[in-house]
Amino acid sequence: MDLISMLGYIAGIVSTSTLLPQIYKIWKTKSTNDLALGMVVLGCFGSFLWLVYGILLKSGPIISTNTLILISFTTILFFKLKYK
Repeated sequence: MDLISMLGYIAGIVSTSTLLPQIYKIWKTKSTNDLALGMVVLGCFGSFLWLVYGILLKSGPIISTNTLILISFTTILFFKLKYK
C-alpha cells in the first residue's frame, strides 16, 4: 500500500469516527430533537454520491470511508424517525 492510499484510509477512519459520538448520544438519550432532519438526509445523500464516485474511480479509501459514513448517517436517520 502506498503512502497516499494509507493517508486516505487514515483520513477515512477519522472522518467516520466523527459520527460515532452522535450515534452513541442518540442511543443513550433516545432523543434526536437537536438534529435537523435535512442535515441527516443530506449527509446520507452526500455520502451515497461519494460512494458511487469512489466505485467509479475504484478507490478503496473513498469506497470504504463513504460506506461507513453512509451506514452511520442511515443509523442516525433511523433513530431520527424512530424517536421523533
